[in-house]
Amino acid sequence: MYFSQTTKSQVINLKEISKGYFGKRLFDITLSIISLITLSPLFFLTAFLVYWKLRRPIFFKQKRGGLNGKPFYIYKFRSMINEYDKDGKLLDDKSRLTTFGKLLRNTSLDEIPTFYHVLKGEMSIVGPRPLIYEYVEKYSDEQKKRLIVKPGITGWAQVNGRNLISWEEKFKLDIFYVENQSFFLDLKIVFLTFFKVIKREGATPPNSVTMEKWEGEKT
Repeated sequence: MYFSQTTKSQVINLKEISKGYFGKRLFDITLSIISLITLSPLFFLTAFLVYWKLRRPIFFKQKRGGLNGKPFYIYKFRSMINEYDKDGKLLDDKSRLTTFGKLLRNTSLDEIPTFYHVLKGEMSIVGPRPLIYEYVEKYSDEQKKRLIVKPGITGWAQVNGRNLISWEEKFKLDIFYVENQSFFLDLKIVFLTFFKVIKREGATPPNSVTMEKWEGEKT
């Protein structure tokens, strides 16, 4: 990870921030194991339904930017069909997202496999959401702060609007979390996430099925 205009004192501060709070890894492992055991019936049921409704592959795989910008591949339950036009080009997201796929996203059932990434150490329960890898090189120095902690299954931006807010607002909320992370903030975010999932809030942007592509910081 590279910060073009970062002073020595700022680097030291960023290193301290990146350590997080004492016990965060234990918090991640404990909550992931409990979640995977509790949700295991839903995991297998969802896998069966994805195969039945959408056929193979069952999992969606995509390259994302992780800790310090290091790439990793995230796995989620697939929510779109693979349909192509007459020229062999993949159809747009709106055409490929089925009613069943919308249900998976709105209930966050598609995210169950991401607990595996937490156990593996690639993600945390709470942190900035891992965005597609091509965004990493487009971040400003301020936005790069979101890379000094592990990406999360949920985060401060997710409980404060999720896909109903702009990219700029998301980045500001992510940076706020990075600079203010604590055990109690994580507990608050997990608690709020539970109710957001129950209410199915913010999973789908207005007038679209997926968040519009981010083109980089506006100048």
